[in-house]
Amino acid sequence: MSDAAIPPEAVSLKTQPTSSFPIVRLWPGVVIIIALWAVRIWGGIGEGSPGKFFFAYVIAPLIATVGLLLWWLLLSRVRWSDRGLIVGAYIALAAIAVAVCGQDFPMMALILYALPVVGSVWVGWLILSLGMAWPLRRTWLLTSLALAFGAFMLLRVDGMDGAFAATFNWRWTPTPEQKLLAELSKAPAPAPVEPLAAEAIELQPGDWPGFRGANRDGRLAGVTIATDWTKSPPKELWRRRVGPAWSSLAVIGPRLYTQEQRGDDELVICYDTDTGDEIWSHAEKTRFTEVVAGPGPRGTPTFHAGNIYAQGANGALLCLDAATGAVKWSQDIAKDSAAKIPQWGFSGSPLVAHGLVTTFAGGPEGKAVLAYDAETGKLVWTAGDGTLSYGSTQESTLGGVDQILMTTDAGLTSLEPESGTLLWVHKWPTEGVARIVQPAVLNDTDILIGTGMGVGTRMIHVTQAGDEWPIEEVWTSKQFKPYFNDFVVVGDQIYGFDGPIFLCFDLAEQKIRWRARGYGNGQVLLLADQNLLLVLTETGEVALVEAQPKKHVELGRIPALTGKTWNHPVIAYGRLFVRNGEEMACFELPTTTESVTEETP
Repeated sequence: MSDAAIPPEAVSLKTQPTSSFPIVRLWPGVVIIIALWAVRIWGGIGEGSPGKFFFAYVIAPLIATVGLLLWWLLLSRVRWSDRGLIVGAYIALAAIAVAVCGQDFPMMALILYALPVVGSVWVGWLILSLGMAWPLRRTWLLTSLALAFGAFMLLRVDGMDGAFAATFNWRWTPTPEQKLLAELSKAPAPAPVEPLAAEAIELQPGDWPGFRGANRDGRLAGVTIATDWTKSPPKELWRRRVGPAWSSLAVIGPRLYTQEQRGDDELVICYDTDTGDEIWSHAEKTRFTEVVAGPGPRGTPTFHAGNIYAQGANGALLCLDAATGAVKWSQDIAKDSAAKIPQWGFSGSPLVAHGLVTTFAGGPEGKAVLAYDAETGKLVWTAGDGTLSYGSTQESTLGGVDQILMTTDAGLTSLEPESGTLLWVHKWPTEGVARIVQPAVLNDTDILIGTGMGVGTRMIHVTQAGDEWPIEEVWTSKQFKPYFNDFVVVGDQIYGFDGPIFLCFDLAEQKIRWRARGYGNGQVLLLADQNLLLVLTETGEVALVEAQPKKHVELGRIPALTGKTWNHPVIAYGRLFVRNGEEMACFELPTTTESVTEETP
């Protein structure tokens, strides 16, 4: 029988020319996509570490993308012109996405989110279109890739939470910062405010002079509040929009100090504690931003002897008059230390002690910590090793000797405050993990070092023997791994965050007493006279929790802020001050006349 006698409908698909209906070899692409998402899921399970996260969310998408391109070029079995067409279109679309997205969806975010999605669309469409004629299948494959990349060109990444879950918004919607700038541009110029007398801005009982309080331990004594928030909840006194920053607050009498980003200006700002009105601001022409935390400074202003000391995310260290905001001096810690700006910006809060301002820079060759004359800004000494830390220098007394403590990726270093002479060092390297939380000095000899990303917490025992400082490792536990959320100590118990879990950890037995969810990656403040924990959750709620080891007891909770909240809360003069990267609010705390009997858990 001749070929002409065979009905067209009887022709098998196998006999059709491969140029018009190629059989794509799909299994390599399917394996690559399944492996990519399996690694992503693995990256979000169990103990975290920078290396694990980086591999799962950055390296794996890049490897998978290269694998998909090689699969298509070498193993797909389509004709070479179609291989080149699809690969060329993919590369062109990726380049267009990078150019169009800009800072709204930076390249790192495109790697984290766009590459896995676009790759999945690529392979997914080829599976769904099995049996479709190749010309139409090819056309819709190109369309699908364009739509997938195009979707990300319409979005903006507004940072990530503590679990690295991103917040997306349409790129044409204004950010909270843009809304603030628009409001400020339309608002009438504020009436000039008469500067307060110098004696009105002196440190008094009840003030909160800087990061985590006077001792940088998140502990507040001499204050009692009513705990039945159903009957007597905190009363909101004022609320206002603020620029992005992860700074906390310093409260000195009638003045409140914090830091913000407004466009290209990084500001130190003074507000009235009674009204929330802006009194003065000082701007530096600089802006820092990154994809996880977003824009803005990270440090908290420090008040000392009529001055405000503040450090910006790009390294500007300022001394300002607390009454007027006038600049007394400024320095650049990145320049003075030859340090690179860290991945998440300079985050330390300046410490003023012994007439010097100390801060962490992370420079090489003994320039980890810098000390400046508090009055003149002159660089006095540099000392210490370690290049990674988002913590702050801390004044402590051990063995009756004043010293400056600093935690870094190298361990815990102790420096003599006036000269920077190395007193002792406890080496505990973390191989790329930056320490963030403050060291907790328990007594004259014992210190806790907390480290996140799976590293754990260690207690060391420090004594003095002549010129030597013998150091003993008492214990190390991976059950409690505080990352960027500081903890408080009550008796033999730690109360703090292990990732999104708020828990009580027993120091004597090194075991967890209880765990609680529902707080995210928040921050905690201790009301010592009542053994109460005030927790500011990652979503902006304020909760009151008992500091007792038997069980988790939450006494009350109120909504306080909207949006991601990583800033430390502050209590001063019976008022609670809270802020995040969008807004700031002040609440009057309910008082109690009941006598308080302090119990040690």
